[in-house]
Amino acid sequence: MTLEISSALNGEREADSADVVYALAASPQFDRDGTCFAGRASGLYRSVDAGASWEPAYAALRLTEDLATSALVVSPGFASDRAVFAGVTGAILRSHDAGATWFLSMLPSPPPIVSCLAATAGYERDGVLFAGTMEDGVFRSSDRGEHWVRWNFGLLDLHVLALALSPDFAQDETLFAAVESGIFRSTNGGRAWREVPFPPDLAPVISLAISPDFQRDGLLLAGTEAHGLYISRDRGRAWAALGEGLLGDAVNAILLATDFPQTPTILAVTSEGLALSEDGGSAWTEFAADVPPGEAVVAVSAPQGLHPGAPLLLGLSNGAVLQSSVMQ
Repeated sequence: MTLEISSALNGEREADSADVVYALAASPQFDRDGTCFAGRASGLYRSVDAGASWEPAYAALRLTEDLATSALVVSPGFASDRAVFAGVTGAILRSHDAGATWFLSMLPSPPPIVSCLAATAGYERDGVLFAGTMEDGVFRSSDRGEHWVRWNFGLLDLHVLALALSPDFAQDETLFAAVESGIFRSTNGGRAWREVPFPPDLAPVISLAISPDFQRDGLLLAGTEAHGLYISRDRGRAWAALGEGLLGDAVNAILLATDFPQTPTILAVTSEGLALSEDGGSAWTEFAADVPPGEAVVAVSAPQGLHPGAPLLLGLSNGAVLQSSVMQ
């Protein structure tokens, strides 16, 4: 496969060096509704035509200054509930009309930086969301984002950089938190945490990806800040390097094919650019996307998976969003 870049999309205003893209998210029905979101230093932007045009999503809030948006998650049931959640410093915003209007849920003071958001696969039924923060650990909401409570018992490192929830969360209540010192795991829905035996000299861990077939294969991927990509096939007990010497030092994001491991495709955003594996991580191909000199890909969304021809959205360090596709 190759990655084909088709156009650069800069939202409502021109991208600049300070307006980094922190997060991207898209509707699970992206092929039908074309809805996607980009969280930037300047705020939240929304597209309803698959990224062809963008508009400020916080317009109804009538803000007098930029509201940096550092985390995003779209409801798995977006087609019916139209729910999207955005993390900002000290609060989480929730919308139930695809970003037209917003409600604010404040987090306890001092205001934490929300680094990541995640919804359970069964969110339509259980209404459970998780938020990771930079200094205050993990927060959980059981009422669709209206109220949030710290769930940090046993979480010895409160600098949370990424979250990964089991696709079978309703049964196994398993989730992982990537932190500055390594990885922690909860098997009771976040009520209590235990440290995973991830080599401490490889930390911090800045990205996670969990297999869609995790209940059977126990596969978890961890991207580090300076030591590349690692894989565990036993729910985090043992780890091995992937793409050693081929991937960049920092692995900022990891995506798996939606039917992994049947389709063993992995996409990694590294300090060197984009890297794609079609065999579960043994062999990798690097791609130099059409990124302006001095800029980097820092966020990625694959709304329809990683099959040939599927669309990709790539967020850049200058605030631009590139529209891309996976091609054979």
